[in-house]
Amino acid sequence: MRAEREAGWWLLALRQLASPLALILVVAAAISLFLRDWWDALTILVILLGSAALGFAQEVRASLAMDRLRQRLALTTRVRRAGTLRNVAASQLVRGDVIELAAGNLVPADGVVLSARDFLVVEASLTGESFPVEKRPGIAPAAAPLRLRDNSVFLGSSVRSGTACVLVVRTGRATAMGDIAGRLALPAAEGDFARGVRHFGEMLLRVMLIVMLIVVVAVLATNQAIGRPAIDSLLFAMALAVGLSPELLPAIVSVSLSGGARRLNQGGVLVRRLDAIEDLGGMDVLAIDKTGTLTVGTMKLQAAVNVWGAPSRELLRLAYLNAALETGIENPMDSALVAAGRAAGLSTAGWHKVDEIPYDFVRKRLTIVVQGEGAAATHLMIVKGAAAQVLAQCAGLRNGVSSVLGSDAAVPVGFGTCWDADRSTATRPLDDDERARLAAYVQARGEAGVRVLALATRALPARERYEVADETALTLEGFLLFADPPKAEAAQTLRGLAARGVRVLILTGDSRHVAAHVAATLGLDSARLLTGEAIAGMHDEALWHLAEQTDVFVELEPAHKERIVRALQHRGHAVGFLGDGINDAPALHAADVGISVDSAVDVARESADVVLLRPDLELLLAGIEEGRRTFANTMKYITITTSANFGNMLSMALVTPWLPFLPLTATQILLNNLLSDLPSLALSTDRVDAERLTRAQRWDMGEVKRFMIAYGLTSSVFDLAAFALLLFVFQAAAPIFHSAWFVVSLLTELVVVLVLRTRLPAWHSRPAAMLVWATLVMAMVAIALPYWPAAARWFGFEPLSPGLLAAMLGLVLAYALATEGVKRQLLAASR
Repeated sequence: MRAEREAGWWLLALRQLASPLALILVVAAAISLFLRDWWDALTILVILLGSAALGFAQEVRASLAMDRLRQRLALTTRVRRAGTLRNVAASQLVRGDVIELAAGNLVPADGVVLSARDFLVVEASLTGESFPVEKRPGIAPAAAPLRLRDNSVFLGSSVRSGTACVLVVRTGRATAMGDIAGRLALPAAEGDFARGVRHFGEMLLRVMLIVMLIVVVAVLATNQAIGRPAIDSLLFAMALAVGLSPELLPAIVSVSLSGGARRLNQGGVLVRRLDAIEDLGGMDVLAIDKTGTLTVGTMKLQAAVNVWGAPSRELLRLAYLNAALETGIENPMDSALVAAGRAAGLSTAGWHKVDEIPYDFVRKRLTIVVQGEGAAATHLMIVKGAAAQVLAQCAGLRNGVSSVLGSDAAVPVGFGTCWDADRSTATRPLDDDERARLAAYVQARGEAGVRVLALATRALPARERYEVADETALTLEGFLLFADPPKAEAAQTLRGLAARGVRVLILTGDSRHVAAHVAATLGLDSARLLTGEAIAGMHDEALWHLAEQTDVFVELEPAHKERIVRALQHRGHAVGFLGDGINDAPALHAADVGISVDSAVDVARESADVVLLRPDLELLLAGIEEGRRTFANTMKYITITTSANFGNMLSMALVTPWLPFLPLTATQILLNNLLSDLPSLALSTDRVDAERLTRAQRWDMGEVKRFMIAYGLTSSVFDLAAFALLLFVFQAAAPIFHSAWFVVSLLTELVVVLVLRTRLPAWHSRPAAMLVWATLVMAMVAIALPYWPAAARWFGFEPLSPGLLAAMLGLVLAYALATEGVKRQLLAASR
């Protein structure tokens, strides 16, 4: 659905010129051309295009790196081609392909359903209908709207349950989703970092306009009195406003983020959205489903027991049939059952699957209906699911005298062969006392960390289809006990997250007893927990309050997880959500940063911003640190550059009305700004103070303003001192004044980076080697420019005398020491 890459590069290049900062330069160049001031126009355009080219190169590099990473997560689909079933990249689908879809898949194209079984699809992105709709073969009227085309599936939807075979009829931009995307430019959801950049840009633009307005009014009024050319003053005012801006911010962000993405990829973390690195660093709450992240994630069947807790081979046979014949959502418990059944020598021979009622997150049950050899008139319904939900549908229990399949010693043969003619001796009613006893057994197993599923059966007269309404009057056969112990290193990882200011919550569909056991083992507070049932009956205001005080949320449905995430966000938290199942997709989408694993179902992985190549929270720890390091280095550039620029621009705005000439020409200001920014590209490689990695990094516009004003005013004091030296001590004329002030202002902007890049004393924190060398090279360029004849012709510089140069360098050193002192005072006051 995206445009071709060549067109993408053109758009990327044009975007470099679409910022308000670049547009101001374009206007300045246009004014110079209109007035035939060719030299100024050429200089402005060279600086503008140089800055744009640098930003473009860095963003192209970042885009190429991200394309390589995304290829590792390219969506694939199962396609029947040349008589075989194979996995093919979704981007390679063509009209006429026949694809197979199952629960958890994203629909990769528009198509017609050829065959389906219990096939439910979520089409909310297309129709706005939040509930799944059933799709089946058939014919729909040609004019039917999307929501009534129950014989078709569409790109952008996801499979909730069941399976289907689909004929592809439209792909890419020819699909219904492609048509919508072509008519509506739907912006991607704005992350916390992107939102902060936008607010910063808006604030900076307001300051720029105010500065420009003040300077234009003051300077033009003065010019009328002293006869200075109005056009020079206008260009100066515009250049002054541009000089306040960090115009290389897009390039700095791209360098930082693409570098962070590469480092994370090397460590086993793929980033699908670059801004997510910054959002990862800003996260202060991490909500996770315990399975596979806090626990080992490899389910193992401990035992299959009857209603009295005794091991039962018969129950294992029933559970094996249910799991082996299931075609809906793949899950580790069914895999464990199939493995255990095969190890016990069981098979599905002699059994025919009649129907399936797929698992869903409300019923929490999976039903398979089978027919055995010699039992054409009777079908057996096998229901497996959460203990409470299955028990609620049971009317009786198997007493152990006989069984639905036969005695424990019997070979697993057909249902018709082994079914008891008189089943009344094998079952008895499930009264309140028995329900209490069974509930106590399930609770005791759960408190020991064992996950319990119940299994029940029902014999029914044969027919073609069965519905959820048939899951009643069941006979409880027994329980399936699974083990998924906590990872050995999980508790230590949680302590590491806590040390970094990240609070961990468990959001799971598991029973309260199992989840509480795992939470307690890992050191989380399991005394107070919230159930899905309680959340469903709770107003949002109550959930806002309780979500901050609860560590464990249990027995949840997908909508409950999303509500919890939004409740925490409402309270000002940056929330990360880690999930890998179909039921996690809404919460992944709602979270500030969605995190999944590469083995997750399609819909979960595609909803995530960050994908872990293995389900290990240690990877996430590394990702959080990288995010905070990247954010800290990005903020270094923003705060340091804006404060230094603000100080220099304020100084020139104040002194301009009192000087017989402009303190710098427009082109000199733009050149100064570009040269001072270049070493800042190396900030992306800089070291970060350890304390910055121990807490969440979030945008704070108040801090940015305080930083800009405090250090900007400090810079202005020394700028005014430099003006006084130049005018009253050295009595500098315009060319010498311009040259000396250009050198001083550029050197102060370079040296302040080394001072303010750390909250420690500058000599106690070693900067990155690249930053040191870039700063030294640019400092030598600044000193050398006035002595270079070509620079004199281009920019109007003149060589400085040794005494004047020494005085300016001494002023720069004094400024560095004063800035270090101001930094200490401000940090002490903030504590």
